[in-house]
Amino acid sequence: MTNRAKLGISALAASAAIALPLMVSWSRSAEAASNVPPAAITAPASGHREVAVLAGGCFWGVEGVYEHVKGVSDVTSGFAGRKAVGASYDKVSTGATGNAEAVRITFDPTKVSYADLLRIFFSVAHDPTEVDRQGPDVGTQYRSAIFPQTPAQASVAKAYIAQLQRAHIFKQPIATRIETGGFAAAEAYHQDFMRKNPMYPYIVVNDRPKLTALKQQFPSYWRG
Repeated sequence: MTNRAKLGISALAASAAIALPLMVSWSRSAEAASNVPPAAITAPASGHREVAVLAGGCFWGVEGVYEHVKGVSDVTSGFAGRKAVGASYDKVSTGATGNAEAVRITFDPTKVSYADLLRIFFSVAHDPTEVDRQGPDVGTQYRSAIFPQTPAQASVAKAYIAQLQRAHIFKQPIATRIETGGFAAAEAYHQDFMRKNPMYPYIVVNDRPKLTALKQQFPSYWRG
C-alpha cells in the first residue's frame, strides 16, 4: 500500500478494515516474537538522556509502540538516511530518496536501556525478516534499519543481530541493516498519529496489535 493510499482510504474501506481481525497483518508467529531474548551485550548508560533512531516500516506504528514504553520521554516520526535533510513525506514515499521512514526515540537509559529498545524493536515493533517492506507497505523506504547514534550503540546493535541469527529465532534471515545518516522530522500531521487516530483503519489493522503484544510481552516496560 502506498502512503497516499493509506491517507486516502474511503469510508467504505475504513468500515471493512475495522471489521477485520486485529492480527490480520501480523506476519510473524507470536511464538517467534515472544522468544526474542535479551541482548547478551549491552552498553553502560552515559547519562539520563540518550537518543535512538530506528526504522521499521510505517513510522505511525513504530512511534505508537515506543510512546508506551517506560523511560521514553519523546518519540518523533521522520526520515533517516544520508540525505535526510530536506526530506518530506511526498519525496520519501516515492522510494527514490534512499531515506527510510524512521522514529527518533529520546529515552532515559537508567530506566530503559538501548538494548531493551532493540529487543522491543525485534519483538513487537516490526518484522525484522521482511526485505524492503512491512506488511502492506512495499519499498525501500519501509526497510528495517538501525541508525546508531554512538559507537556504543553500533556495537550493541551488531552484536544483538548476530546473537539473534545464531539463535535462529526467526525462520527467515534477519533483514535489518545497520546504517549511518541524519534524521529529519516528518510533517506535523504525522506526529502522534496513532495516539490521535486510534480508530483509523490502517492503525486498527496494522498497529494496534503491536500495542497488545507490547503489553503482554513487556509488562514491566508498559506505560498506558
